[in-house]
Amino acid sequence: MGSAAEDTNRRMLRARDAMDRAYAEPLDVPTLAAVAHVSEAHFIRTFRATFGETPHRYLQRRRVERAMFLLRTTDRTVTDICMAVGFSSLGTSSRVFREVVGESPSAHRRRGPLPPAPSCFAMAWLRPSSFGEAPPR
Repeated sequence: MGSAAEDTNRRMLRARDAMDRAYAEPLDVPTLAAVAHVSEAHFIRTFRATFGETPHRYLQRRRVERAMFLLRTTDRTVTDICMAVGFSSLGTSSRVFREVVGESPSAHRRRGPLPPAPSCFAMAWLRPSSFGEAPPR
């Protein structure tokens, strides 16, 4: 891999790490492109080529992953969790959750608490792979 490709990968990883850290914050393409030090159009194209999904989809999936965990480990309301993970409306949150997980947030909560396992294993097991594909049950 050439140094230009390595530099591009580093820039995209820097932006993805920013999304992982601040997923609950209102992040937009201009902000993330600035983190990666590239233009907005180049950022969207390169992020998708590097990670297989757009920055917006990645951020939505990251928010849903966190919501999945909170639904099964806390007694907070679905609305409270939706707002806590960065969605601006319950409707959008529920629609995206269903697209990613294959069931509603309430149905996911009814599965009960997570099994006793280190949280890193539980989170990895429950992580949705991409939009349209539900995790193993």
